[in-house]
Amino acid sequence: MERVYFTYITTTKNNRMFYVGVTSNLAGRILQHKQKVTPGYTSQYNVTKLVYYEEFGDIYTAIAREKQLKNWHRQWKINLIKQNNPTFKELACEWY
Repeated sequence: MERVYFTYITTTKNNRMFYVGVTSNLAGRILQHKQKVTPGYTSQYNVTKLVYYEEFGDIYTAIAREKQLKNWHRQWKINLIKQNNPTFKELACEWY
């Protein structure tokens, strides 16, 4: 069975702050963010709303994309999200 890896972007309720991450279990990782399991940026600032993700067949490509997105300007991230999710809808709202 082939593994799938995800690069994702979460934001706050008002879409003011962003977090870019990578995982092999997107639903589980987003749940960890929502439950504030790990202290840090996402739990401190409530950056838990999933608004964008991409799938990859290998971890190296997913990590490279994560690094690329982390280096992007804020507006570039907003434009990317708007291409696929113009209303910044919570993509994980029906997962739990």
